Amino acid sequence: MVPHPHFGPNNNFAFQQVSLFTGGRFTDNLGAFIQGTYDGVFRSFAWDNTDIRFAKPIKFDDHTLLWGVDTNNSPTVQDVWNTTPVWSFPFISSELAPTPTAKTFIDLVYAQQVVGLTGYAFLDDLFYLEFGGYRPLSNDTQKALGINPTGQSPINGVAPYWRVAVEPNFGNHSWEVGTFGLASKVFPNGQSGAGTDSFTDIGIDTQYQYLGDPHTVTARVAWIHENHNTSASQTLGLADNSNNQLRSLSASLSYIYDKTWSLTAGRMSIGGTPDATLYGTFTGSPNSANWITEIAYLPFMRGGPSFWPWLNARIGLQYIRWDKFDGATSNFNGAGRNAHANNTIFGYVWIAF
Repeated sequence: MVPHPHFGPNNNFAFQQVSLFTGGRFTDNLGAFIQGTYDGVFRSFAWDNTDIRFAKPIKFDDHTLLWGVDTNNSPTVQDVWNTTPVWSFPFISSELAPTPTAKTFIDLVYAQQVVGLTGYAFLDDLFYLEFGGYRPLSNDTQKALGINPTGQSPINGVAPYWRVAVEPNFGNHSWEVGTFGLASKVFPNGQSGAGTDSFTDIGIDTQYQYLGDPHTVTARVAWIHENHNTSASQTLGLADNSNNQLRSLSASLSYIYDKTWSLTAGRMSIGGTPDATLYGTFTGSPNSANWITEIAYLPFMRGGPSFWPWLNARIGLQYIRWDKFDGATSNFNGAGRNAHANNTIFGYVWIAF
């Protein structure tokens, strides 16, 4: 694979990112989480995850309704479960490691490129409902915020977003089951001469948690189906087919002992309709799959040292093993490279204060 500028193809050390956060309550009902990040791989600074929300509880009879309005810059960044794309496992990964060509649109394709407004309601800490939409930010606005708009497929109009979930709790146990989705019309690669492509992403997710002491277990599964009408892309010579589909699966199981040691295993796969022009892969297929394992040590979960009590850290080692990459197990790029050649060992130190 072609290495990033300033880095070799293997055995790299990187000061991967530094983020500045502000978060908390502005008023009794208004708060925000705002992040800006310096990327040490691409050597640039840009705005990152941003979530500003109004929330107000209402009590009636024996029920409590928490309702509010949220504005953010990435679909699913406002979600409170670790199954949707922004907050799903792996929570940190190497920016230098190879990644597959294909991904669903809801899976961070629009991160920091859009602004969204949604309304939500949470009844009795059990039933959750959210609905709203996203619009693209102008190229000038994105550049001012540190985002490069080159090659984007901007939304035409408003892209509806929805989220429905139910989460019963049983003592130390909780179990969430839900669905989420995004539908949009887009100008492929920013070209409007042939009209728009359209896509609909529909996700189904579930998360189980046991919060005990000293044992904690979390299981997460999310499946996304994307139907992508590529008729405009086909007219522009950017796709072979007038319609394509993608399906992705993300599953992981975590065990934490004494709030200090964490062990996680996960599976990721994506597959769909072959389209050599759209994906640009040698095989024409978007299919990829891997296994991920990670062990992490969290030394300050009960408070930092006396000279730095707010210190927090996560020290981890992650291994990714690719079964298939860009459509093939072997010779996926036409130059004899096998999927296993993209296997990655990633060690990291994550410090927050």
